[in-house]
Amino acid sequence: MHDIIVPMEERTFDLNGRSTRVLDAGAGWPVVLLHAFPLNADMWRDQLERVPRGWRYLAPDLRGFGPSRSETLGPLTMTDYAADVSALLDALELERAWVGGLSMGGYVSFEVFRRMPERLYGLLLADTRPQADTPEGRQSRRATSELVLTKGLGALADQMLPKLLGATTRRERNVAPAVRRIIEANTVSGVDAAIHAMMTRPDSSADLARVAFPTLIIVGGEDELTPPAESEFMHREIRRSQLVSLPGAGHLSNLEVPALFSAAVENFLAASI
Repeated sequence: MHDIIVPMEERTFDLNGRSTRVLDAGAGWPVVLLHAFPLNADMWRDQLERVPRGWRYLAPDLRGFGPSRSETLGPLTMTDYAADVSALLDALELERAWVGGLSMGGYVSFEVFRRMPERLYGLLLADTRPQADTPEGRQSRRATSELVLTKGLGALADQMLPKLLGATTRRERNVAPAVRRIIEANTVSGVDAAIHAMMTRPDSSADLARVAFPTLIIVGGEDELTPPAESEFMHREIRRSQLVSLPGAGHLSNLEVPALFSAAVENFLAASI
């Protein structure tokens, strides 16, 4: 893994009528990275600062996230987010790209695959799961929505940080303040809309066997929200997949062990072309 810092540009695109910030670094084969809930594109800065030679990493804020203050959003669906990914590729005049995401970004990636597989070179699925929410999961989402609407994003950060970060990170790494800053930089409207999108997302389990292109699956060994067993299931179902488990990392593995995460992605991409 090289240690040359790559210049990064913050760009703004009009995607489906909304101003959207996109972090853009490197040049070459395009990789679109979709962020977790309730973060934004800033979570990918470590990866964008060290893009492998010959590759271009693009990290958009999903609708309603990031520093752009958009209009009040109603409930959204994964289809809405996937449509924005398609619009980004159009704006960049890219026919295809590698598309991947972490947690909710993985849910959006599944929807991109369902809606437009012809636009994909491959998938990157990190700390995510293919299943839809259970009834208990949907009830938990409703409670989270109520918390966000009544007490704000600081309260959401208080609730989620212990679950987002692995035990090793909480004990040994000073990652929590940066994660909190990213969470609190978003909008209540955007975060609440995303809760409803996750709550109503379809089950993607049956789609896994249809994935015919290279797929990287990454999971933190200490991920409690989407445990390694979920990634092992995806690895068994996706024929051309590679599974990488990152020791000492929880749900936000790219932030907790950024060098290990970036190396896994670089090695996968290098072997895929």
